[in-house]
Amino acid sequence: MSITIKDAAGIAGMREACRLASEVLDYLTPHVAAGVTTKEIDRLAHEYMVNVQGTRSATVGYQPPGYPPYPAALCTSLNHVVCHGIPNEKPLKKGDIMNIDVTVITKDGWFGDNSRMYIIGEGSIAARRLVQVTYDAMWHGIVKVKPGARLGDIGHAIQKFAEGQGYSVVREFCGHGIGQRFHEEPQVLHYGRPGTMEVLEPGMTFTIEPMINAGRREIKDGPEKDGWTIVTKDHSLSAQWEHTVLVTETGYEVLTLSAGSLAPPAFVQPQPSTAAA
Repeated sequence: MSITIKDAAGIAGMREACRLASEVLDYLTPHVAAGVTTKEIDRLAHEYMVNVQGTRSATVGYQPPGYPPYPAALCTSLNHVVCHGIPNEKPLKKGDIMNIDVTVITKDGWFGDNSRMYIIGEGSIAARRLVQVTYDAMWHGIVKVKPGARLGDIGHAIQKFAEGQGYSVVREFCGHGIGQRFHEEPQVLHYGRPGTMEVLEPGMTFTIEPMINAGRREIKDGPEKDGWTIVTKDHSLSAQWEHTVLVTETGYEVLTLSAGSLAPPAFVQPQPSTAAA
């Protein structure tokens, strides 16, 4: 499968899908609190997508080869869950950290994919630091995006920063191309060597979504044995942030931004506007 280069209409479709995906997280943010179940958060997200946005979740019934159908509108991954946590009836409690991952499909068939971390209550110093470092690591990858750069530049920047802070990078999951299919080429690794892998071209759209562990990088299936939930092997905390980005003529555009998105770190330089592209 080759990499899909989006034309002007495709870029417009991706901008809409990704903005809507981010707005789901904006809507959910006030509801993420101690005592609320992830099942309730999932219900709220589903109703918002269908009744307010006119979108639908890409994850409900999603079934790649070797997996059972995914049963929810969101992934909600708590504490030592690395990814693909299935919403359930267990209430959130103070001190938890959680990733909410949402992918919407618009009426025109475009996919928007993003995730954010949430800290329930104040959170421990260790948890807050992991969440912040993971966010910064994602952005260290994003700022490497420009025409002529290579995917290995992104992975190397993320790995160098995260490991330099004393954390580890999960290898088994990666970012991916996205458009009118949930997962397209290329694969976007969050580790690697600069100057390697595919060359970036204007019109490429893909996710950057590093999963960073406080302990070792090894992972395993969760105790639920549900076919989806992945946890850290050493039971250490794990965090993830995700944006979908567009390669522009001069650099990058982060497509999954909305009113409630967290501001970029201070080291990120503003990009020239490409809204008219």
